[in-house]
Amino acid sequence: MTSADLSARIASELPYLRRYARALTGNQTTGDNYAAATLEAILQDRSIFDASATPKVALFRAFHMIWSTAGAPAGVSDDTDVAPLEARARDHMANLTKNTREALLLHTVEGFGYDDIATIMNIDTSEASKLVDIAVDEMQRSMAGRVMIIEDEAIIAMDIHSIVSEMGHEIIGVARTRSAAVEMGSASRPDLILADIQLADNSSGIDAVNDLLRQFGDIPVIFITAFPERLLTGERPEPAFLISKPYSEEQVRSAVSQAMFFASTETLKSPA
Repeated sequence: MTSADLSARIASELPYLRRYARALTGNQTTGDNYAAATLEAILQDRSIFDASATPKVALFRAFHMIWSTAGAPAGVSDDTDVAPLEARARDHMANLTKNTREALLLHTVEGFGYDDIATIMNIDTSEASKLVDIAVDEMQRSMAGRVMIIEDEAIIAMDIHSIVSEMGHEIIGVARTRSAAVEMGSASRPDLILADIQLADNSSGIDAVNDLLRQFGDIPVIFITAFPERLLTGERPEPAFLISKPYSEEQVRSAVSQAMFFASTETLKSPA
């Protein structure tokens, strides 16, 4: 395989690897560093990119070779100079069954089947399925909080409301515009925000989120959008948690559970 062929196979899947790495670590910089290390490893040894697999499976498998040999998973640290919610998140992570978060993200966010997860993680298919089940149970029991939804489509807002409330979280309200979101969030600080990008009055969900982050500091944020490419640009900053529409209930449940583990959410610039 020529360098040009290899680059072409990787290029279209790289944004999704970076999305996965950011969700796995809860941080854009750390996630991007893992993705970059994966590319460097492939360039040094092309045999770790399995040409017989689909490009996405091959790329994610190479990533997991790096991830599994890198020591303690990102987010678990002895550093005491962290925000209280982030410290609590690290404590929860330390108690999770090994490899469960990886399997859950691969299945629910990236859409891999259990056979592909087994290939990526170098485990049996039955173990892949079991890890996902364990992760769902452990994360849904880990913590509950107050959630605000920023979404202008009533049916989608109702669906997200139902999914999240059934997980045991309190919904403080649904906002359809930037101004309504800022007013609602200012009146009742949420523990988690789920936001669309394009809102009813053509205002930006990203701007609404940034307004609230400037006021409160770190709040976990999940963007749910029909236009993920507007945020998966490779430029900084980008969200750690991003779900594409149409979404599944599993994806929302997984992302909400993941986001509650991480307090650090970087401010985003609204795309042009």
